[in-house]
Amino acid sequence: MLYPDPFTKKEAWIMKLTVLIDNNTLIDRYLIGEPGVSYLIQEGATQVLFDVGYSNAFITNACKMRLDLLQSDYIVLSHGHIDHTGGLDALIKLYAEAAFESMPYKRPQLIGHGHVFYDKILDGSISIGCTVPETTLRHHFNVTLSKTPVWLTDKLVFLGEIVRRHDFENRRPIGTVLTPTGKQPDFMLDDTALAYVGAQGLVIITGCSHAGICNIIDHARSVCGQDKVVDVIGGFHLMRPLAEQLAGTLAFFRKLRPKALHACHCVDLAAKIALAGSANLKEVGVGLSLVYA
Repeated sequence: MLYPDPFTKKEAWIMKLTVLIDNNTLIDRYLIGEPGVSYLIQEGATQVLFDVGYSNAFITNACKMRLDLLQSDYIVLSHGHIDHTGGLDALIKLYAEAAFESMPYKRPQLIGHGHVFYDKILDGSISIGCTVPETTLRHHFNVTLSKTPVWLTDKLVFLGEIVRRHDFENRRPIGTVLTPTGKQPDFMLDDTALAYVGAQGLVIITGCSHAGICNIIDHARSVCGQDKVVDVIGGFHLMRPLAEQLAGTLAFFRKLRPKALHACHCVDLAAKIALAGSANLKEVGVGLSLVYA
């Protein structure tokens, strides 16, 4: 059974982000972690489910935290890898069961980049892309695929295709992608993020940052017309990074001076230690809730 956790009128002007899936859980939280990402975002009266992890674990965690996924207005996919889209099948079942049981639910709009459902292959044979066909998803959700930014509310924006500005990022493809024009090295053109325009500056919400975390931040600043960044939460794709990439990223954050960094998912321990020397690094895990003005 799902238990809603609505905003009170006093809280309606804030954004709240709850971590449903990450590789880790917070200490003493009896929740499920897995290699993946899923966040539930509430901005005013609008609810956004950002990524759905690898399995149905995000639904189990949401139930335990009394969060009602059936009231989501949007489902946003950061990119097409299975650790961010693997829960779509479980989500479809959740909505189907709600319909059979005559439970109230919204039909959400699913938003992603135009390439998000392309086949993605690792090591020549291993499929790591979305396992649910786009045609099936269109039966259950209103699907919008866009390379350009889409404003979900007047403060929360889907960033679309990320402009690649920094030459130290996104230098290695992640396997191959099957496009309508043939198989190509996959530089993850579908990788994108969300940005929230808060009273004190931007909050940037990422999945894996295959496009490059610095590229994403600069693109968000350009789209939103605001330079100040308060927080960045999500995967930064710093797993055994090239020395040039790590050095460039650290220099970027020293100059940016965000109030906090919530690096998680695909950031290894060495990179987190390095980031902690350049910015105010905070702990992340399933069960974490963050509130922004």
